Amino acid sequence: MNETPAPPARNTDPSLAFALSLASIALIGPLAVHLFLPVIPAVKAALGLSDAAAQSTFSVSLLGMAIATLVYGDLSDRWGRRPVLLSGLVLFLVGSVLSMAAQGFASLALGRLVQAIGAGCSITLVRAIARDAYGPARLVKAIAYLTMFYTLGPTVAPIAGGFLVDAFGWRAAFAVSIAGGVVILAGAWFVLYETRPAGSGGGGAFSNIAQLFSVPRFVAFVLQTGFNTGSFFVTAAAASFLMKELLGRSGGEFGLWFMTFPLGYFLGNLASSRVGNRASIEAMTLIGAALSLGAVGIQSTLLLMGHLAPAAIFLPGFFMTFAQGISMPYAQAGAMGVQPKLAGTASGVGVCMQNLLGAASTAIYGLMANGTVMPLVIVASTTGVLGVIAGATPWILKRRATG
Repeated sequence: MNETPAPPARNTDPSLAFALSLASIALIGPLAVHLFLPVIPAVKAALGLSDAAAQSTFSVSLLGMAIATLVYGDLSDRWGRRPVLLSGLVLFLVGSVLSMAAQGFASLALGRLVQAIGAGCSITLVRAIARDAYGPARLVKAIAYLTMFYTLGPTVAPIAGGFLVDAFGWRAAFAVSIAGGVVILAGAWFVLYETRPAGSGGGGAFSNIAQLFSVPRFVAFVLQTGFNTGSFFVTAAAASFLMKELLGRSGGEFGLWFMTFPLGYFLGNLASSRVGNRASIEAMTLIGAALSLGAVGIQSTLLLMGHLAPAAIFLPGFFMTFAQGISMPYAQAGAMGVQPKLAGTASGVGVCMQNLLGAASTAIYGLMANGTVMPLVIVASTTGVLGVIAGATPWILKRRATG
């Protein structure tokens, strides 16, 4: 592969078509993750899977995305954002086709893994391209607005997935992924230009990652987003089981209740976009982490008191994702600002930690699942506490540095 030359200097902001194409790429993640949530019980029944195996078809996608993001970030710093992005989108389509044609656990897991590896390009490169195109001064707002658009995916995907499963079976969800992937790939091909600045990259992938992890501030930012994502994903995965198995609700009803999650995320990002640079990165990251833990505490209390109802699951989840929407743009901007020349790698590591800890949380929940709410309470509470510890670290380090 020949190295893509740095783009010429641009005197104008990116076009509206550029911004919309960039935002649409963020929808690849929800097509790989959220669209599958209401499908899990149907896959379990159709393929005769255990609870752990059914949950693993979800967690494997998070794990695949986590690993892939490390590669995408480093490759984009070396060879350019555009060729790496287009390659990932093609892989997403291949994995979606394999998943739709799956006849058993092994073939479905393989398809989901390939789909997830392809989807790993999306949010990683969206953040890196946004930093290239809009600059660090406008990065928090750019990430917040892009994430607000991203929430369309988690809003629509579970509803669509639920109704598709009820009406046409679980394979229809992958047909929608294929159609959406084709449209997004076409937009990226015709609209997006190369944005990688001159001087990006540096040493090898492992040395770049090691350089970033040598900075405690960077570690804290990526762990905070990872643990908060873990709280959300274990709640989302448990909600699918609780609604279907314990409450006997349909996939369509699950999808409607699930809207509270992306709605909270949307409003949290809207708040971040309004605050912008008027508040420090460290303060907003800590505030979001604390709000998330508070929401987890309310949900856990309600469930342990026996109030098992959709409202007890999803309304605290609304505030959980609201908190995530507040803190995530700031934590992402903080992580990418540690070493600007490694912005792509930093973005990749950040997304990797989100998906890795999300996958670990859902995998642990799947292993602990026993038909009660206790596994959800234990895993979500643990990730919530760890998220606050990580979120407080940059704030403490800043206070110590400034005396």
